[in-house]
Amino acid sequence: MSLSDAEVRKIAWLARIEIKEDAIAAYGRDLSGILDLIEQMNAADTSAVTPMAHPLAQAQRLRPDVVTEENQRDLFQSLAPQVESRLYLVPKVIE
Repeated sequence: MSLSDAEVRKIAWLARIEIKEDAIAAYGRDLSGILDLIEQMNAADTSAVTPMAHPLAQAQRLRPDVVTEENQRDLFQSLAPQVESRLYLVPKVIE
């Protein structure tokens, strides 16, 4: 796939990046190479491959679910400007 200069400019505008005029052709070649690689990868037959969430079939080690800090709600709410019914009150910001 070959990208035109106009397409490279549009991609740069969408990505909000600035490309100098003398580098547009090089970016076009690089992006075209990336798109060609993606087409090759899409052409591979993966119908016999089982989908997996992670390339390594290992169980994740988890830490014990234990409380490690004490409840400091009263302290934090005593510092808050406004509290009502154990909830923080904040000014309305969307009208």
